[in-house]
Order: sequence, then structure tokens, then C-alpha cells
Amino acid sequence: MEPITLTTRRLLLRPFGPRDTYRVHAACQDPDIQRWTVIPSPYRLTDAELFTTKLAPAGWRDDSAYSFALVLPETATLVGALCIDRRSRPGTYEVGYWSTKEHRGRGYVTEAVLGSARWAFTALQADRLEWRAEIGNLASRAVALRAGFRLEGDQRSGLLNKGVRRDAWTAALLPSDLGLPGAHPYLPERHAERGGGAADSGR
Repeated sequence: MEPITLTTRRLLLRPFGPRDTYRVHAACQDPDIQRWTVIPSPYRLTDAELFTTKLAPAGWRDDSAYSFALVLPETATLVGALCIDRRSRPGTYEVGYWSTKEHRGRGYVTEAVLGSARWAFTALQADRLEWRAEIGNLASRAVALRAGFRLEGDQRSGLLNKGVRRDAWTAALLPSDLGLPGAHPYLPERHAERGGGAADSGR
């Protein structure tokens, strides 16, 4: 896919490029970003250069991951990053994000998640957008909940971070949660009917 730029009320979500290398490197010196995301630690300038010049563009080219720099249009200030990754299951994608330390608490990432989710549900024909974070990452969880994700439980050993497997929270957002049609019909289970199906009648 050709890289695209999305616009939300306060942000531009644009593809990363070489001009972002030093800003990404500076942002990722934050201990919280290194602790809770899967970026290398320590995070060197060569890591930022690899991401902005090779990994992020390659994701767009092969339709495996769509990385966005979250910037303020007036100043081009980098306030965060967001990526939508294609999962192995048809129509399923996963969103991940981080925010620069000095711009947290202003709702920028929640705004970006919602804008990118609408794009994924329409342009990518996604039927399900998943979120996953290590248990204890309360800031990431708060963003997901504000964006309308519904928690679906815990995954034991659900996340590999810097060579260590950790338990993870999982949640999902559906097109219908945003008032959008899905690419395929969705028939949710009616909880009141659980246990009453044909599989229970084999006596």
C-alpha cells in the first residue's frame, strides 16, 4: 500500500521517514517507553534510524504494518507513534502506540487510535482491531478503554518483550462499536442461550 496521511481534530497521522530519526531517538530515551514497549533497551540512534528508514517503510510496502507519526500540524511536533499490524487471522489487526512524555494526559493518543481505527475498518476492511499490553501497563489500558475497546481477558505468556514472556491484557474494538458496518456479518452469541445448544442434547 502507498503510505497515506490521516487527519484528526488536532493531529496529523503521517508515515515515518528519515526526518523523524532524531525525534524518535529522543522520545524513546523515556524509561517508560523502553519498559512497556518492545523497542530495544538501551535505544540507540541506529535503532531509530533502522525504524524510520527501513522497518516503517517496509511495513507499508508489504502490507504487514502501517506505522504513523503523530504530529501537531501547526508545529510538526512529534507527540507519539502508532502502528496497525496485520495479524494472521483474516480481517484482524492489532494496534500499538506510545506517547512522548511531555505530551501525555492530553488525549492525543486516544484521538489517534480512534482515527486509525476508522481507517482500518473502512480502507483495510478490518472486522476486528485488537489491543494487547503487558499486565500493569495502566496508561496503555486507559487509552484503549477511552477509545472504546472491550476487555476480553488475560493471556498467560501473551507478550514477548526483550526476551522475556509476560502475561498480557487483551481487548478488541469492532466496527459496530464505532457505528460502522463490518466487512462481514457479525452474529454475537446470546449469553442467555449458552448451554442450550444441540451439543448438550446427546444423551
